[in-house]
Amino acid sequence: MTSAQVDNGQDDRRAAVAAEGGTAGEGYRRALGARQIQMIAIGGAIGTGLFLGAGKAIAKAGPSLVLAYAVAGLVIFFIMRALGELLMYRPVSGSFSEYAREFVGPFAGFVTGWTYWLFWVVTGITEVTAAAQYMTYWFAIPQWVSALAFTVILYGVNLISVKLFGELEFWFAMVKVTAIVGMILICAGILTLGFSDAGDTGSVTHLWGNGGFFPHGITGTLMTLQIVMFAFLAVELVGVTAGESKDPHTVLPKAINTVPWRIAVFYVGALVMILSVVPWTEFQPGVSPFVAAFQKMGLGIGAGIVNFVVLSAALSSCNSGMYSTGRMLRDLALNGQGPRLFTRLTTNGTPIAGTTFSGALMLVGVWVNYQWPGDAFTYVVSFATISGMWAWIMILVCQLRYRDLADRGILPQSPFRAPGAPFTSVFALAFIGLVVVMMGIDEDTRISLYCAPLWAALLGVSFLVLRARNPGNRAFARN
Repeated sequence: MTSAQVDNGQDDRRAAVAAEGGTAGEGYRRALGARQIQMIAIGGAIGTGLFLGAGKAIAKAGPSLVLAYAVAGLVIFFIMRALGELLMYRPVSGSFSEYAREFVGPFAGFVTGWTYWLFWVVTGITEVTAAAQYMTYWFAIPQWVSALAFTVILYGVNLISVKLFGELEFWFAMVKVTAIVGMILICAGILTLGFSDAGDTGSVTHLWGNGGFFPHGITGTLMTLQIVMFAFLAVELVGVTAGESKDPHTVLPKAINTVPWRIAVFYVGALVMILSVVPWTEFQPGVSPFVAAFQKMGLGIGAGIVNFVVLSAALSSCNSGMYSTGRMLRDLALNGQGPRLFTRLTTNGTPIAGTTFSGALMLVGVWVNYQWPGDAFTYVVSFATISGMWAWIMILVCQLRYRDLADRGILPQSPFRAPGAPFTSVFALAFIGLVVVMMGIDEDTRISLYCAPLWAALLGVSFLVLRARNPGNRAFARN
């Protein structure tokens, strides 16, 4: 993309966006307030990966998992600040897809939009399936009944209004935050006052005892990076809310700047406390470290509490999937890269066609998962992880391209510049590259890398076909 093309090809679009506060032609309602955006940002950084997946990571890395989360958290902050710089330059609901289209090219926008849509559809399928399984802990009801009920309810919530979606996300996030803060306070009390069954053995020395801080060496820690990064997937969702925030130029920077302390408290702080109370050798893969810690403390209600929290986390993820998929499909349709049907909005400003299509696919996926819970579906789920990281890659690439154009005076400077860029963005890209290498080495995640080229080929063919059928459409024009 040449400087002249950027300047001439985007002037009209940017002028319209500026005139309409960043959402020209989108038709969305700015109904998400500061309180909701803040909790969406917090909730996006806390998923089932922490409550359930951390058990496997602890077994692989021991106490050094704390360091892995700290470094990965720093990278996530760099990614979010890069996203923030782009959002303050042009806050649009299409977010990553829009920026990829502007700064890399039409094909990049096409790939990013459809890939992020697929990520959330597959994630929604797995999470609503998981939520149905969690319900069996309390009630002896068929899983398909719970899965159907959850999907229909969340679909209805997303169609009623974006404000209701934000309110539901607020309370889902509140459950997760309360659970982690409660665990930290209980562990702190055990370490200082010595109560509960773990009172006599709890000690911060567990962090370097039992084989040291790196019991399996640096390699063991590196092999957990994919698990760690997967736990942060969805933190970028706050960018999709830009077009529907009441005051994006004030609210979004505040939400993004809370990333460091969120990660420090909810991930690093929680793991430090848990690993101090319970030696890392007592955690097992497939068992929630929170459940294991509650059991060690002699608190029998722990399993039920964690089950309620992961149920909330799963429903939160599915709710986010309903929200983001409709917006992504509508952005693609508005740019001629998806069926025009997906541009339709309800009177409340929600994308009814895109949300309905995605919700229907989630229901079909749940049924397929129940009927054939074999390797084929597992492979598709595995691919969701690499597709989620693609959004991060495009955020960083677009920010680097934008910063270069802004520094040369071709584009206006963002009022929320990413600190340390371009070096921080390059470092984040290199770190993601390291994670991809680790995924290729690990047999459990290698299948993701096999699926990615197939999906890319499918999108490439689709793009060429659509461009041939729409020769005059600028959405498919070569740079």
